[in-house]
Amino acid sequence: MTIDLNTQAGRKQAYRDLIWGDHGFLRLWFHNHHHIGKQMYRENQPSPKRIKKLADMGIKTIINLRGESEKGYYLLEKEACKTYGITLVDFRMYSRDTPKVDAINGIKEIFETIQYPALMHCKSGADRTGIAGVLYKHFNLGEPIDLAVEQLGLKYLHMKAGKTGMLDYFFQTYLDGPAQQGLEFLDWINGDYDRLKVKAGFMSSWIGAVWTDKILRRE
Repeated sequence: MTIDLNTQAGRKQAYRDLIWGDHGFLRLWFHNHHHIGKQMYRENQPSPKRIKKLADMGIKTIINLRGESEKGYYLLEKEACKTYGITLVDFRMYSRDTPKVDAINGIKEIFETIQYPALMHCKSGADRTGIAGVLYKHFNLGEPIDLAVEQLGLKYLHMKAGKTGMLDYFFQTYLDGPAQQGLEFLDWINGDYDRLKVKAGFMSSWIGAVWTDKILRRE
């Protein structure tokens, strides 16, 4: 069913989706907000009220790492960004899969072309935002991957034990092999990187998988 924000019923439905369907009640007072570096920030899914606050803080661009959606949380975000003069960039990334080559190159291009200050988010601000944070620090701040991976840390609520640990495994695969041979990260990505092989090599723990997949319902 399509949600129409121009109707009272549609707007109520959108807010129900944001607060209850998308677990927005957990984000009412906790935004998982962090400064990545220079003029880039990260946090969890923002509400319209939060987007107004971000606009007041000077944020010019929001990168939505969940991609476009017909659900209420996205429609409200899109509307709020338009209302408060923030450019919304939709770019879908995944928390439990190895990143595609196009995704790595795509997010790099976004970092190079958006207006700053900027903020990026996923649902919880932990996993997809984490990998994007690593890539921002590497591509834009020149930080080595072995240092940039701190963006995938427990302080951001990222868990390595479950399937979301595939993101850690992806970077560790580079550090344990190509990096030791002196190969630059982006050269590896656009060269010998075998996404499916890396994915097949990953083994998630049962406890971590249950926690992230069943309890937190990470996307």
